[in-house]
Amino acid sequence: MPEFNRRRFLRFSGLATLPFLGNASTALAQRATAEEKLPELIKFFGDGEMFEPTEYLAELQKLNTRTAIQKDRYGSGGAVDALEKRMAEITGKEKAIYMPSGTMANQLAISVLSGVQTKVFVQDTSHVYRDEADAAQSVFQKRLYPLASDETYFTAATLQKAIEQLPEQEVFSSGIGAVSIENPVRRTDGRMIPIGEIKKISEYCRSKGIKLHLDGARIYMASAWSGISIQEYSSHFDTVYISLYKYLGASGGAVLCGDMETISKMPHLVKIHGGSMYGNWTNAAMALGRLEGLEDRLLKAKARGEELFVLLNKRNDIRINPLDGGTNIYQLELTGGTDARIFQQTLNKDFSIRIPFAPGKTKTLITINETILYKDLSFILNAFSQSLKAGKS
Repeated sequence: MPEFNRRRFLRFSGLATLPFLGNASTALAQRATAEEKLPELIKFFGDGEMFEPTEYLAELQKLNTRTAIQKDRYGSGGAVDALEKRMAEITGKEKAIYMPSGTMANQLAISVLSGVQTKVFVQDTSHVYRDEADAAQSVFQKRLYPLASDETYFTAATLQKAIEQLPEQEVFSSGIGAVSIENPVRRTDGRMIPIGEIKKISEYCRSKGIKLHLDGARIYMASAWSGISIQEYSSHFDTVYISLYKYLGASGGAVLCGDMETISKMPHLVKIHGGSMYGNWTNAAMALGRLEGLEDRLLKAKARGEELFVLLNKRNDIRINPLDGGTNIYQLELTGGTDARIFQQTLNKDFSIRIPFAPGKTKTLITINETILYKDLSFILNAFSQSLKAGKS
C-alpha cells in the first residue's frame, strides 16, 4: 500500500465532502491544518495505527474519495453489508454480522452455540473468562469452566479429561454447550495456540457434537506471525469473532462470522441486548477500507521489525527478543547502564518514536504494528543508535 501523507492530504483535499461533517467541516478542516505540523509517530505499542481524531477524519475522507461511503440503517445496508460480506469471504463462513463490541460478539456466539446447555469450557487466561464482567453467568446463565490456569491454552487431552470427569463430580449433571478459544491471547502477551492443537481440539469437539467458538479479536496477528491463513484458522470453528478497532482503524465494532442458521439468530439478540444502533457506517467503512492490503502490510511490518531487531542485537547495549509462541510482541532490554528514561525521551522528542517504559525499569514489552512502515529502516536504526548514545552520556 503506498504511503499516505495525511498532512498533504488535509491541506489540499478539505474535509467538507464527508457527509457526516455538515456545517462543522470548515472548523474541522482549519483545525486539521493547524495540526498538520504534528509528525507521524512510530508507536512500539498497540496492534494498529490508533488514529487520532484528525487522522481518523482524514482516513475516512480518503476512503470516501476513493469510493463513496454508503450509510447503513440500524446495521442494514451500505458499508455494513459490504463489510459483512467481505468478512464472510475472508473466514470462509456462510454469513457475518456487525456488532458494537467484541464482548457482545463473544457472549452471543457462546449463548447461541450452547442452546439450552449450560457448560462452556474456556482458557483461564481468556478475555471471555477474565474480562467480560461475568456476562456468561449473569446474563446468559452459562457456567464457564476455566482450563489451563495462567497458561496460554489447554490441550485436547486436557479438555477431554475435564469432560470425562464431569459425571464423577456432579450429582445432577447439565449438558456441555460449547468450547471457546481465544487466539492469540492478550493476557499472555499475544502468544498463540499451535495450529496442531487447535485441530485436535476441533476434531474432538466435532466427534462429541460440541460447538466451538473462536475469539479471534487479534487473529490477523496470529496469521501474520504463523503463516496460517484466516480461513484455515476459521475452518476449525463454528463461529469466529474479529475486532474492527485493534488493527483495522475503526473506533469500535466487531464482526461475528458463522453458518447461516447461527448468524440469522443474531439481529434479534443484538436488539434486545441494546446493541442496535442507527448508524454504524463510520466503523464499517473504516474497517472495510483498511482490510484491503492488511495482510501484506502486516507481513511488511513484521519483516521490517525483525530486520531492525537483528541489526540492533549486534550492539552490546540493547537486546530485543521474540516471546516463545508469540506474535507481534517482543521483549526489549537495555544493558550497559543505559538510562531508560533518557533513551525513551530522546526517541520521542527527536525522532517521533514512542516506546513504553515503566519508571525505573530497563525491560519492557514492545509491539510491531503498521506504524513501523512510516519511516525507512535506516531512519529508525539511526534513531535507536542516537538515543542509546544519549542514554549513556
